[in-house]
Amino acid sequence: MTTTTATRWIEACAADAIDEEDVVRFDHDGHTYAIYRSPDDEYFATDGLCTHEQIHLADGLVMDHIIECPKHNGRFDYRTGQAKGAPVCVNLKTYPVKLDGGKVLLGLA
Repeated sequence: MTTTTATRWIEACAADAIDEEDVVRFDHDGHTYAIYRSPDDEYFATDGLCTHEQIHLADGLVMDHIIECPKHNGRFDYRTGQAKGAPVCVNLKTYPVKLDGGKVLLGLA
């Protein structure tokens, strides 16, 4: 038997609310997400809190597909969620994103 997980799409923000190489915070249903716009004009989403000490990543620095936590400078590749620099060693969860009519939609299971 195969189990299929449906994705529901939640409007996170306007696409033009995020500059290239920037991140915004989006809170929904008791969870914090981080929405990114890459230098290639693509959009990505991860959990919004650093896996090291639960600091909001939207306050961090974005550069070359990397988000740097503002507290201890731990780094993640926001495209994959992979932890890239100490002190972080636990990856971020990533989420599907799509654009619709100038809005950024976040896919949740």
